[in-house]
Amino acid sequence: MFLPKYPDNPTPPPAHTHTTAELVPMRRPSPQISVSTGAVAAVLVGGVVLTALLAAVAVTAVSVAVAAVVLRSMLRDQHRR
Repeated sequence: MFLPKYPDNPTPPPAHTHTTAELVPMRRPSPQISVSTGAVAAVLVGGVVLTALLAAVAVTAVSVAVAAVVLRSMLRDQHRR
């Protein structure tokens, strides 16, 4: 059922082989990319700002988690009394 089906008369490989002369690869001129100092500065400032925002979010998350643990322990102490 899942066996491959082979043709009855397989075609023989060609009797002649093509020999091609060595082709010299064509070098395309690469486009000139000029990066200005303003673009580099913008990318650096953007990276610094995004890193600062990420750090602020992380610090806020840690402080909220600490506050939640403190409030939970305070409420647990109140319920025991």
